[in-house]
Amino acid sequence: MKNIRFAYAGLLLLLSLLWWMADPLLPAGYEYFALRTVAINYTGVIGIGVMSVGMILALRPVRVEPLLDGLDKTYRLHKWLGITGLVFSVIHWLWAQGTKWAVGWGWLVKPERGPKPPLTDPVESFFRAQRGLAESVGEWAFYAAVVLIVIALAKRFPYRLFFKTHRLLALAYLALVFHSVLLTPFAYWTQPMGIVLAVLMAGGSVAAVVSLSGRVGHRRKAVGEIEELVPFPDNRVLKVAIRFKDRWPGHEAGQFAFVTFSRDEGAHPFTISSGWKEDGRLFFLIKGIGDYTARLPELLRVGDLVTVEGPYGRFDFASGSTSGKRRQIWVGGGIGITPFIARMKALAVEPDGREVDLFYSTAEPDQGFIARLQRDAQAAGVRLHVLVSARDGRLDVARICDTVPGWAEADVWFCGPGGFGQSLREGFVARGLPAADFHQELFDMR
Repeated sequence: MKNIRFAYAGLLLLLSLLWWMADPLLPAGYEYFALRTVAINYTGVIGIGVMSVGMILALRPVRVEPLLDGLDKTYRLHKWLGITGLVFSVIHWLWAQGTKWAVGWGWLVKPERGPKPPLTDPVESFFRAQRGLAESVGEWAFYAAVVLIVIALAKRFPYRLFFKTHRLLALAYLALVFHSVLLTPFAYWTQPMGIVLAVLMAGGSVAAVVSLSGRVGHRRKAVGEIEELVPFPDNRVLKVAIRFKDRWPGHEAGQFAFVTFSRDEGAHPFTISSGWKEDGRLFFLIKGIGDYTARLPELLRVGDLVTVEGPYGRFDFASGSTSGKRRQIWVGGGIGITPFIARMKALAVEPDGREVDLFYSTAEPDQGFIARLQRDAQAAGVRLHVLVSARDGRLDVARICDTVPGWAEADVWFCGPGGFGQSLREGFVARGLPAADFHQELFDMR
């Protein structure tokens, strides 16, 4: 989380400083209409700037993952930027439209302006001639963007509809780029502010076109065939084993992929539950949480073709080698156990010498599932602790520390519900565990 906080704050600070360098003077006497111009320019710069970066991040750029500590963190930053863009766009719109309403209602009197000096630059003359069109396009694009962003943030909106409507944001963004290019003060374009804006909008526009063409992540996609389906009815988990027909680059334990079982439903992110043996096979353990995933046991058939895009993620269990810690504590809440299953399968083939305690907390125990988990743990040399919430109560930091007396010598890896992870993080940090030694995947793509 630290990396994306720095990236978010750094972007806002950079755009603000560049704007200040381009337009440093506050209006004399804080006269309303002069202040309005300053506010419109600033909110416009921030709004289109953060939207551009958010659009670029939507391409799932793999090279950015190490900087932001994984695609899950990248998507969290993408979400923050979308919300920030929405807030600044609303403020921008209120300064523009609210003033016009106030003048129309007689609350404000528009100052008299003398004739504008003739323009000698043909480009600036063209831009000024298109102001009316740019304002209209920007207004309607703003309305569309507000609706689409609200839909994206509403978790109750079905994923399959979110998948289709969210792509339309690229159209709204392109319209807002048109609006911004024509209405950005012409003097900005010869200063660092203009250069940065041009680069961001160019990158965002390319990303928008890629998104509209449906080619996000196309170089990382591979077609596979379902070769095994194993349901675990008691905990509503389905094992989906896939054999690739295309080349798969391989993956590390803890990574995830976007899987498309149906074009109508779109790609869903799932953690890869198997290690990589270079045999063209992997499997996913998918919990029936939503309407679609709950119906997968009846929708999928052996032999069906699927598309897998990835791998992504930095939940790689590697920090012990850099921090010097030779012990790890893993906590899997519910279906959050999946990356640990993949890691145990990898350790069964190639041990790394660490002492590992795995806590599996579940409200819906399936004996067949737990039996497989026990076999994997035994093969990997991992101490497994299974806690059923109705029988054993809630897993907390005190219970983990009592079970693992040497917890202070370990780093902690958590995957599961966000609130559960936050509670454990706060508890461990309060006991003296460095925050950098608590690793959590933000497995939330909306």
